[in-house]
Amino acid sequence: MRPISGREICRLLVEAGWTLKRIKGSHHIFGKPGERKIITVPMHGNKALKSGLAAAIARDANLSW
Repeated sequence: MRPISGREICRLLVEAGWTLKRIKGSHHIFGKPGERKIITVPMHGNKALKSGLAAAIARDANLSW
């Protein structure tokens, strides 16, 4: 899996139908109609997310890249 930043994963979530519900500090919290889960993405500048966190977010949101 290639390194991906929080900003990039937020863009992928929006393209997949997730909407930004709120921002708490440096964390963006997304929800999707019909889904019970929420997804939290840390936005620490343009730093890449660790590979395990990026994989977990992608798995929870049913994303593939």
